[in-house]
Amino acid sequence: MERVNALLSRHLWLQYALSVLAASALVLLLFPGRSPASVLVRMAITSLGGIAVVIAVRRKEKRAAGSTDGLVALDRKLRRGEVPTAPEDRQAMRDLVEQRLHRTRHRVAAAIFLAVLCGAVVVLTALTAGARQTVGFAVFSAVFVGWLVLYGNLQHRRLRTMRAALTTEAPQEPRR
Repeated sequence: MERVNALLSRHLWLQYALSVLAASALVLLLFPGRSPASVLVRMAITSLGGIAVVIAVRRKEKRAAGSTDGLVALDRKLRRGEVPTAPEDRQAMRDLVEQRLHRTRHRVAAAIFLAVLCGAVVVLTALTAGARQTVGFAVFSAVFVGWLVLYGNLQHRRLRTMRAALTTEAPQEPRR
């Protein structure tokens, strides 16, 4: 899994391609009468907005890390819970952690809003579409919001733990 994370972190085009394919498959599953070509084109255009957001966020994070490879290395250390020992790596990790904590400060309100929004989509789908689409959106919404909350809590806990570890004094080399 670590190789997949590193590969996706380095290559945004691969994230884009996979998101287009996954979204197209989901739409075709829920609405089987649609043309696969039109769904693929629509998802490709829609996914450009998501990729633009990812690029903007990564640009800020790369400033803290120095480069894409530095960002991938810091992200790997953050996932493993490894506290950097070199002063410049500690500062880069501190900047990255602070950026991410600042960016996620409204995560609870955003999760509640997303759950309400997904619930509204399911209700409106039930009123206007068939049972297949309603069940599909309900399952998708429950899995997506559940995954988002669980994974978001895990990431937030990792960030707080790393911030606490970085605020302690850096390890000292033994004197001779």
